[in-house]
Amino acid sequence: MQTVIDAIAKANSFVNNIVWGWPAIILILLTGILLTIRTKFLQVTKFGDSMKSTIGETFSGVGSKKKNKPGISPFAAFASAISGTVGTGNIIGVTSAILTGGPGAVFWMWISAFFGMVTNYSENALGLYYRKKDENGNFKGGAFYYIENGVKWKWLAYVASVFCLMAALAMGGVQTNKISGTITDALGQDSMVAKLIVGIVVAALTAIIIIGGIKRISKVATLLVPFMSLIFIILAIIGIFMNIKNVPEALKMIFTNAFTFKAAGGGIMGYGFAMVIRKGMARGIFSNEAGLGSSVIAHSATDNREPVKQGLWGIFEVFFDTFIICTLTALLLLTTFNIDALNGAFDASGTALDAQLAVSAFNTNFSSFGVVCFSIILPLFAFTTIMAWAYYGEKAMEFTFQWTKGKGQKIAVLVFKIIYVLFIVLAAVINSDLVWDLSDTANGLMAIPNLIALIILSGQVVKLTKNYYDRKKGKDVLPMLSAYPEINQEFIEYEIKHNGSTICGKLEEEASLQAQGEETK
Repeated sequence: MQTVIDAIAKANSFVNNIVWGWPAIILILLTGILLTIRTKFLQVTKFGDSMKSTIGETFSGVGSKKKNKPGISPFAAFASAISGTVGTGNIIGVTSAILTGGPGAVFWMWISAFFGMVTNYSENALGLYYRKKDENGNFKGGAFYYIENGVKWKWLAYVASVFCLMAALAMGGVQTNKISGTITDALGQDSMVAKLIVGIVVAALTAIIIIGGIKRISKVATLLVPFMSLIFIILAIIGIFMNIKNVPEALKMIFTNAFTFKAAGGGIMGYGFAMVIRKGMARGIFSNEAGLGSSVIAHSATDNREPVKQGLWGIFEVFFDTFIICTLTALLLLTTFNIDALNGAFDASGTALDAQLAVSAFNTNFSSFGVVCFSIILPLFAFTTIMAWAYYGEKAMEFTFQWTKGKGQKIAVLVFKIIYVLFIVLAAVINSDLVWDLSDTANGLMAIPNLIALIILSGQVVKLTKNYYDRKKGKDVLPMLSAYPEINQEFIEYEIKHNGSTICGKLEEEASLQAQGEETK
């Protein structure tokens, strides 16, 4: 068995070095830079609008009820997506990045997030524009749909869906591995049997929830995400204020180590410039998922008809995930421990003791109360991510086997769910480093076809953005709500009925004529 695991680790290391080599990092940055320039720094110029149109409208609309709409609400879609992004990557991932890439890795997480905001925006806008309806009238979409119908490279769409399946299994495995490690450590029962029991419990809970599909997942996510995020934010802020005098030094470590070729603090492990960037970028994408084409799957299920408006949730999503949660984690660690403590957080084999250091930060600042909170927060973060990626994998399997139609698709999805649940049990007991490495590789592979599509469809993102803001200014233009004329007509009629102020009256007639023309063809 060990021989097989070693062979898998060796093969994965080879692929990982290619996937997360300089070409991939350059592709990620160039895609974000291209989209930023073409949208005229949308993540900056429309940041206020993204806050107002997303989380602002959610709070102002508390108490209102949705009436007979297909899909889920924009906030429920966001909660489902953020449950997939806010996970162990925000705590353990950040800790791991700092330990293996130095404090400077945090700077590169910020850089990836800055460009990631507009990348995520573009994914969501394209996802809604190219999404379709299933036989039950529910929306379905994702990167594979805008690759197939926008780029029109069907082969690449299938590659993207297969890589998404791999990433779903790997991401679910990482989260389970950290849940089992955290709970068994807290109980002082770090044995194979204890981890196996935790894995079985997590697998059983996951199976119960994913059977209910996106609506049940979104309900659980809307309950857990705000709760766990609020607790973590409050504790992290209190912990940072308890060490407020160390904040300037922490920020100095982040910026000075971001561009250094020297070993961080002269510790036993040297962190080269390439490692700093690679770990920062890899963990940044692991955390906020911008560029993967994953969270767009959840966003595409929303009942929102406006691609750009749902796209704005993507800006807030990355901002919340990285600039708030990940930054708080980094500052909590860097204000609690000095560089010598960070360099000492490795075992004899050189493995980073990321989970132990994260627990230690809570214990140092809040004693046993902090350990208890950490033991609750981390499993919740991880569990919501497991649910979200189960849905992403399900939709990828549906797309991959769409040629089988009806019953064949259902069998394929059932097989995936069984494999997903069984892998949760397995991941609870295998080596954590291998699980992380497999997840890094799967994420990198999934990002490549999506980033290629985003570059090719960047012009379409510009058109969708301009169309939306032209209509907000009162210009008489035909709304671009769907790539398919018949669905676009349906959406326009819906928008005229419910949000008539954003669409001029004569556009209904124009859209109707457009649809009639398509029928004549």
